[in-house]
Amino acid sequence: MKKVGFVFPGQGSQYVGQGKDLFERYPSARAVYEEANEVLGYDIASLCFQGPEEDLKLTANTQPAILTTSIAALRVIQGEREIVPLTAAGHSLGEYGALVASGGLRFADAVRLVHLRGKFMQEAVPVGVGAMAAIMGMTAPEAEALCRESAEGEVLSPANFNSPGQIVIAGHSTAVNRAVEKVSKMAGKKAVPLPVSAPFHCALMKPAAERLREALVRVEVGNLRIPVLSNAEADFYPGPERIRELLVKQVDHPVRWEECIRKIIGLGANLILEVGPGKVLSGLIRRIDREVQTVNVEDGPTWEKAQSLLV
Repeated sequence: MKKVGFVFPGQGSQYVGQGKDLFERYPSARAVYEEANEVLGYDIASLCFQGPEEDLKLTANTQPAILTTSIAALRVIQGEREIVPLTAAGHSLGEYGALVASGGLRFADAVRLVHLRGKFMQEAVPVGVGAMAAIMGMTAPEAEALCRESAEGEVLSPANFNSPGQIVIAGHSTAVNRAVEKVSKMAGKKAVPLPVSAPFHCALMKPAAERLREALVRVEVGNLRIPVLSNAEADFYPGPERIRELLVKQVDHPVRWEECIRKIIGLGANLILEVGPGKVLSGLIRRIDREVQTVNVEDGPTWEKAQSLLV
Protein backbone atom coordinates (compact mmCIF):
# COMPACT_ATOMS: atom_id res chain seq x y z
CA MET A 1 0.00 0.00 0.00
CA LYS A 2 1.27 3.44 -0.92
CA LYS A 3 2.20 5.99 1.74
CA VAL A 4 -0.11 8.88 0.94
CA GLY A 5 -0.10 12.63 1.55
CA PHE A 6 -3.09 14.90 0.88
CA VAL A 7 -2.76 18.40 -0.58
CA PHE A 8 -5.58 20.89 -1.15
CA PRO A 9 -5.51 23.56 -3.91
CA GLY A 10 -5.76 27.31 -3.51
CA GLN A 11 -7.00 30.26 -5.52
CA GLY A 12 -6.39 29.96 -9.25
CA SER A 13 -7.51 26.32 -9.45
CA GLN A 14 -11.19 27.19 -9.95
CA TYR A 15 -13.04 26.65 -13.23
CA VAL A 16 -16.68 26.62 -14.28
CA GLY A 17 -17.96 23.02 -14.08
CA GLN A 18 -15.80 22.01 -11.12
CA GLY A 19 -17.40 19.38 -8.92
CA LYS A 20 -20.44 18.78 -11.16
CA ASP A 21 -19.47 15.16 -11.86
CA LEU A 22 -18.88 14.52 -8.14
CA PHE A 23 -22.27 16.04 -7.28
CA GLU A 24 -24.06 13.88 -9.85
CA ARG A 25 -22.28 10.61 -9.03
CA TYR A 26 -21.85 10.62 -5.25
CA PRO A 27 -24.43 11.37 -2.52
CA SER A 28 -21.58 12.20 -0.10
CA ALA A 29 -20.36 14.97 -2.43
CA ARG A 30 -23.91 16.27 -2.97
CA ALA A 31 -24.33 16.60 0.81
CA VAL A 32 -21.22 18.83 1.00
CA TYR A 33 -22.58 21.25 -1.63
CA GLU A 34 -25.97 21.32 0.08
CA GLU A 35 -24.33 22.11 3.43
CA ALA A 36 -22.23 24.89 1.84
CA ASN A 37 -25.33 26.41 0.19
CA GLU A 38 -27.08 26.47 3.55
CA VAL A 39 -24.15 27.95 5.47
CA LEU A 40 -23.36 30.64 2.88
CA GLY A 41 -26.95 31.55 2.13
CA TYR A 42 -26.47 31.41 -1.64
CA ASP A 43 -26.10 28.73 -4.31
CA ILE A 44 -22.37 28.02 -4.39
CA ALA A 45 -23.08 24.70 -6.15
CA SER A 46 -24.69 26.46 -9.12
CA LEU A 47 -21.79 28.94 -9.24
CA CYS A 48 -19.29 26.05 -9.35
CA PHE A 49 -21.19 24.11 -12.02
CA GLN A 50 -22.55 26.88 -14.26
CA GLY A 51 -20.68 30.09 -13.40
CA PRO A 52 -20.68 32.76 -14.68
CA GLU A 53 -16.89 32.78 -14.64
CA GLU A 54 -16.72 36.48 -13.66
CA ASP A 55 -18.64 35.71 -10.44
CA LEU A 56 -16.64 32.55 -9.71
CA LYS A 57 -13.42 34.60 -10.01
CA LEU A 58 -14.50 37.06 -7.28
CA THR A 59 -12.26 36.24 -4.32
CA ALA A 60 -15.14 36.03 -1.82
CA ASN A 61 -16.75 33.35 -4.05
CA THR A 62 -13.60 31.62 -5.34
CA GLN A 63 -12.39 30.64 -1.90
CA PRO A 64 -15.57 28.85 -0.67
CA ALA A 65 -16.09 27.36 -4.14
CA ILE A 66 -12.66 25.69 -4.17
CA LEU A 67 -12.96 24.57 -0.54
CA THR A 68 -16.42 23.06 -1.13
CA THR A 69 -15.28 21.14 -4.22
CA SER A 70 -12.18 19.94 -2.34
CA ILE A 71 -14.20 18.66 0.63
CA ALA A 72 -16.73 17.03 -1.74
CA ALA A 73 -13.80 15.11 -3.29
CA LEU A 74 -12.44 14.31 0.17
CA ARG A 75 -15.78 12.86 1.32
CA VAL A 76 -15.87 10.61 -1.75
CA ILE A 77 -12.34 9.36 -0.97
CA GLN A 78 -13.18 8.81 2.71
CA GLY A 79 -16.44 7.05 1.87
CA GLU A 80 -14.90 4.56 -0.54
CA ARG A 81 -11.41 3.83 0.80
CA GLU A 82 -9.85 3.65 4.24
CA ILE A 83 -6.90 5.93 3.60
CA VAL A 84 -5.05 7.43 6.56
CA PRO A 85 -2.70 9.99 5.02
CA LEU A 86 0.69 10.60 6.62
CA THR A 87 -0.08 14.32 6.62
CA ALA A 88 -2.12 17.02 4.88
CA ALA A 89 -1.24 20.46 3.57
CA GLY A 90 -3.00 23.10 1.51
CA HIS A 91 -1.84 25.99 -0.64
CA SER A 92 -3.08 29.23 0.95
CA LEU A 93 -6.88 28.78 1.31
CA GLY A 94 -6.22 25.05 0.79
CA GLU A 95 -4.88 24.94 4.34
CA TYR A 96 -8.51 25.12 5.48
CA GLY A 97 -9.19 21.94 3.48
CA ALA A 98 -6.26 20.23 5.22
CA LEU A 99 -7.62 21.30 8.62
CA VAL A 100 -11.10 19.98 7.77
CA ALA A 101 -9.54 16.68 6.66
CA SER A 102 -7.70 16.40 9.98
CA GLY A 103 -10.66 17.36 12.20
CA GLY A 104 -9.14 20.70 13.25
CA LEU A 105 -12.07 22.64 11.73
CA ARG A 106 -15.66 21.67 10.93
CA PHE A 107 -16.53 22.12 7.25
CA ALA A 108 -19.40 24.53 8.03
CA ASP A 109 -17.02 26.79 9.98
CA ALA A 110 -14.27 26.53 7.36
CA VAL A 111 -16.51 27.45 4.42
CA ARG A 112 -17.93 30.43 6.33
CA LEU A 113 -14.40 31.52 7.26
CA VAL A 114 -12.98 31.34 3.74
CA HIS A 115 -15.92 33.35 2.40
CA LEU A 116 -15.11 36.06 4.97
CA ARG A 117 -11.36 35.66 4.35
CA GLY A 118 -11.87 36.29 0.62
CA LYS A 119 -14.00 39.33 1.37
CA PHE A 120 -11.48 40.71 3.89
CA MET A 121 -8.56 40.16 1.50
CA GLN A 122 -10.40 41.86 -1.35
CA GLU A 123 -11.36 44.84 0.82
CA ALA A 124 -7.89 45.27 2.39
CA VAL A 125 -6.46 47.02 -0.68
CA PRO A 126 -8.34 49.12 -3.27
CA VAL A 127 -8.39 47.49 -6.72
CA GLY A 128 -5.33 48.55 -8.72
CA VAL A 129 -3.22 49.54 -5.71
CA GLY A 130 -1.67 46.09 -5.30
CA ALA A 131 -0.39 43.44 -7.70
CA MET A 132 1.39 40.10 -7.92
CA ALA A 133 3.86 38.61 -10.41
CA ALA A 134 5.42 35.19 -10.88
CA ILE A 135 9.21 35.27 -11.12
CA MET A 136 10.83 32.36 -12.94
CA GLY A 137 14.46 31.34 -12.74
CA MET A 138 15.38 32.95 -9.41
CA THR A 139 16.48 31.47 -6.10
CA ALA A 140 14.78 32.62 -2.88
CA PRO A 141 17.69 34.96 -1.91
CA GLU A 142 17.67 36.47 -5.43
CA ALA A 143 13.91 37.10 -5.27
CA GLU A 144 14.25 38.67 -1.82
CA ALA A 145 17.03 40.95 -3.11
CA LEU A 146 14.89 41.89 -6.14
CA CYS A 147 12.05 42.90 -3.80
CA ARG A 148 14.36 45.00 -1.59
CA GLU A 149 15.85 46.79 -4.60
CA SER A 150 12.47 47.44 -6.27
CA ALA A 151 10.42 48.46 -3.22
CA GLU A 152 11.66 52.09 -3.00
CA GLY A 153 9.78 52.62 0.25
CA GLU A 154 6.69 50.68 -0.84
CA VAL A 155 5.60 47.16 0.11
CA LEU A 156 7.12 44.38 -2.01
CA SER A 157 8.02 40.86 -0.85
CA PRO A 158 7.94 37.18 -1.87
CA ALA A 159 4.39 35.85 -1.45
CA ASN A 160 4.65 32.21 -2.58
CA PHE A 161 7.76 30.04 -2.61
CA ASN A 162 6.05 27.57 -4.95
CA SER A 163 8.81 25.41 -6.42
CA PRO A 164 12.46 25.66 -7.49
CA GLY A 165 12.60 28.57 -9.92
CA GLN A 166 9.02 29.76 -9.34
CA ILE A 167 8.47 32.46 -6.73
CA VAL A 168 5.50 34.85 -6.66
CA ILE A 169 6.01 38.41 -5.39
CA ALA A 170 3.33 40.78 -4.08
CA GLY A 171 2.98 44.39 -2.98
CA HIS A 172 2.16 47.85 -4.33
CA SER A 173 1.51 47.63 -8.08
CA THR A 174 4.13 50.31 -8.83
CA ALA A 175 6.77 48.30 -6.93
CA VAL A 176 5.74 45.05 -8.66
CA ASN A 177 6.02 46.83 -12.02
CA ARG A 178 9.54 48.02 -11.18
CA ALA A 179 10.54 44.44 -10.31
CA VAL A 180 8.99 43.05 -13.51
CA GLU A 181 10.90 45.66 -15.54
CA LYS A 182 14.19 44.71 -13.85
CA VAL A 183 13.63 40.99 -14.47
CA SER A 184 12.84 41.62 -18.16
CA LYS A 185 16.45 42.76 -18.60
CA MET A 186 17.98 39.69 -16.90
CA ALA A 187 19.18 36.75 -18.98
CA GLY A 188 17.50 33.42 -18.17
CA LYS A 189 14.85 34.96 -15.91
CA LYS A 190 11.23 35.81 -16.56
CA ALA A 191 8.46 37.78 -14.81
CA VAL A 192 4.75 37.26 -15.49
CA PRO A 193 2.19 39.67 -13.95
CA LEU A 194 -0.70 37.65 -12.46
CA PRO A 195 -4.40 38.43 -13.09
CA VAL A 196 -5.33 38.71 -9.40
CA SER A 197 -7.61 41.18 -7.69
CA ALA A 198 -5.42 41.80 -4.61
CA PRO A 199 -1.79 41.39 -3.46
CA PHE A 200 -2.10 38.28 -1.29
CA HIS A 201 0.39 37.11 1.36
CA CYS A 202 2.22 40.40 1.90
CA ALA A 203 2.13 43.21 4.49
CA LEU A 204 -0.70 44.98 2.60
CA MET A 205 -2.97 42.15 3.83
CA LYS A 206 -2.49 43.10 7.51
CA PRO A 207 -6.03 44.64 7.78
CA ALA A 208 -7.50 41.38 6.41
CA ALA A 209 -5.48 39.34 8.91
CA GLU A 210 -6.82 41.41 11.83
CA ARG A 211 -10.44 41.06 10.65
CA LEU A 212 -9.94 37.30 10.24
CA ARG A 213 -8.55 37.13 13.79
CA GLU A 214 -11.88 38.50 15.08
CA ALA A 215 -13.87 35.96 13.03
CA LEU A 216 -11.71 33.05 14.24
CA VAL A 217 -12.37 33.84 17.90
CA ARG A 218 -15.95 32.57 17.42
CA VAL A 219 -14.89 29.28 15.80
CA GLU A 220 -14.37 26.03 17.66
CA VAL A 221 -11.16 24.14 16.89
CA GLY A 222 -10.65 20.40 17.33
CA ASN A 223 -7.84 17.93 17.83
CA LEU A 224 -5.85 17.02 14.72
CA ARG A 225 -6.31 13.36 13.78
CA ILE A 226 -3.57 13.63 11.17
CA PRO A 227 -0.59 16.03 11.08
CA VAL A 228 -1.17 19.29 9.16
CA LEU A 229 1.52 21.56 7.74
CA SER A 230 1.29 25.32 8.17
CA ASN A 231 2.03 27.50 5.10
CA ALA A 232 3.45 30.31 7.20
CA GLU A 233 5.99 28.21 9.11
CA ALA A 234 6.44 25.20 6.77
CA ASP A 235 6.11 23.04 9.87
CA PHE A 236 3.51 20.87 11.54
CA TYR A 237 0.78 22.38 13.69
CA PRO A 238 1.68 21.38 17.27
CA GLY A 239 -2.04 20.92 17.99
CA PRO A 240 -5.34 22.81 18.03
CA GLU A 241 -3.96 25.58 20.25
CA ARG A 242 -2.21 27.35 17.34
CA ILE A 243 -4.83 26.88 14.60
CA ARG A 244 -6.29 30.38 14.93
CA GLU A 245 -2.90 32.08 15.24
CA LEU A 246 -1.36 30.34 12.20
CA LEU A 247 -4.42 30.96 9.99
CA VAL A 248 -4.15 34.67 10.82
CA LYS A 249 -0.38 34.68 10.20
CA GLN A 250 -0.89 32.95 6.84
CA VAL A 251 -2.83 35.92 5.39
CA ASP A 252 0.04 38.42 5.38
CA HIS A 253 3.03 36.02 5.32
CA PRO A 254 4.44 34.05 2.38
CA VAL A 255 3.26 30.54 1.48
CA ARG A 256 6.30 28.29 1.96
CA TRP A 257 4.97 25.60 -0.35
CA GLU A 258 8.20 24.03 -1.56
CA GLU A 259 9.30 23.43 2.05
CA CYS A 260 5.89 21.94 2.92
CA ILE A 261 6.13 19.44 0.05
CA ARG A 262 9.67 18.47 1.04
CA LYS A 263 8.36 17.80 4.57
CA ILE A 264 5.61 15.51 3.18
CA ILE A 265 8.16 13.60 1.10
CA GLY A 266 10.50 13.50 4.10
CA LEU A 267 7.82 11.58 6.02
CA GLY A 268 8.06 8.84 3.39
CA ALA A 269 5.08 9.74 1.19
CA ASN A 270 5.38 8.18 -2.27
CA LEU A 271 1.93 9.22 -3.55
CA ILE A 272 0.41 12.68 -3.11
CA LEU A 273 -3.30 13.16 -3.83
CA GLU A 274 -4.32 16.66 -4.89
CA VAL A 275 -7.86 16.78 -3.49
CA GLY A 276 -10.00 19.33 -5.32
CA PRO A 277 -10.27 21.19 -8.62
CA GLY A 278 -7.41 21.34 -11.12
CA LYS A 279 -3.82 20.09 -11.25
CA VAL A 280 -1.88 23.21 -10.24
CA LEU A 281 -0.30 21.60 -7.17
CA SER A 282 0.55 18.39 -9.02
CA GLY A 283 2.53 20.49 -11.50
CA LEU A 284 4.40 22.28 -8.70
CA ILE A 285 5.14 18.99 -6.91
CA ARG A 286 6.66 17.52 -10.08
CA ARG A 287 9.03 20.51 -10.20
CA ILE A 288 9.99 19.94 -6.56
CA ASP A 289 10.56 16.17 -6.76
CA ARG A 290 10.02 14.05 -9.87
CA GLU A 291 10.26 10.79 -7.93
CA VAL A 292 7.03 11.17 -5.95
CA GLN A 293 3.81 10.21 -7.76
CA THR A 294 1.00 12.77 -7.81
CA VAL A 295 -2.59 12.50 -8.97
CA ASN A 296 -5.52 14.88 -8.65
CA VAL A 297 -9.00 13.82 -7.51
CA GLU A 298 -11.73 16.12 -8.82
CA ASP A 299 -14.30 13.81 -10.45
CA GLY A 300 -15.19 10.15 -11.00
CA PRO A 301 -12.51 9.35 -13.63
CA THR A 302 -9.67 10.98 -11.65
CA TRP A 303 -10.79 9.14 -8.50
CA GLU A 304 -10.72 5.82 -10.42
CA LYS A 305 -7.20 6.62 -11.62
CA ALA A 306 -6.11 7.50 -8.06
CA GLN A 307 -7.46 4.19 -6.76
CA SER A 308 -5.41 2.28 -9.32
CA LEU A 309 -2.27 3.95 -7.93
CA LEU A 310 -3.10 3.28 -4.27
CA VAL A 311 -2.29 -0.41 -4.44
